[in-house]
Amino acid sequence: MRVDIWSDVVCPFCYIGKKRLEAAAEQAGLELEIHWHSYELDPEAPVRQEVSNSERLAQKYGRTVADVEEMQRNIAAMAAEEGIQFNWENANSGNTFNAHRIIHLAQSKGLGSEAKEAFFYSYMTQGLPIGERETIEDVAARIGLNPVEVEDVLNSEEYADFVKFDEEVARDQLKVTGVPFFVFDQRIALAGAQPREVFLQVFEKALEAPQAKVETEDAAICKDDICDVPEK
Repeated sequence: MRVDIWSDVVCPFCYIGKKRLEAAAEQAGLELEIHWHSYELDPEAPVRQEVSNSERLAQKYGRTVADVEEMQRNIAAMAAEEGIQFNWENANSGNTFNAHRIIHLAQSKGLGSEAKEAFFYSYMTQGLPIGERETIEDVAARIGLNPVEVEDVLNSEEYADFVKFDEEVARDQLKVTGVPFFVFDQRIALAGAQPREVFLQVFEKALEAPQAKVETEDAAICKDDICDVPEK
């Protein structure tokens, strides 16, 4: 089954959603053909943030640092349930444009999911500055991309139009306001890091009927560059 996914590599819920989708597919015995699409939560972000994510988000959205840290702890607890170690104290959510370009390069080699996983892990677990060239080159090497090709991409504008096109489709055609955002079989859309059971329901609907409606609940989603856990 084809699944198109819009996400950003500094979006914790995108990583959580990826893990839930993969677990649901394994449970259902489905093989997924995943197409990754770019979505920058903060296109104006610098290469490296000079203050902690908690301080930056508190300043940007008029919250206290304590409130933001509580939000981050809640996200980390959600992530842990999916086997993800989110070291939010060390996370540095710099500009992700070049990471998205390298993901497109990787996808052209059949390594899109490997690249996405490696960038998520680098940001959320290792706390590496995701916008810095050294981090991007390290991730690329880790998944086996040719370093010369990687250097050529980073020294040029290659794949920049792919990133911009993905974002235009998300904004203008799909009306995406936050990520992760999934499109199954090019006709059933689903927003947020939905529970595994919802993904299983989507699989069933996609396989049985062209116009099937999927019942969803409020799901974890990142908008702009802030991520909040929905209230139950």
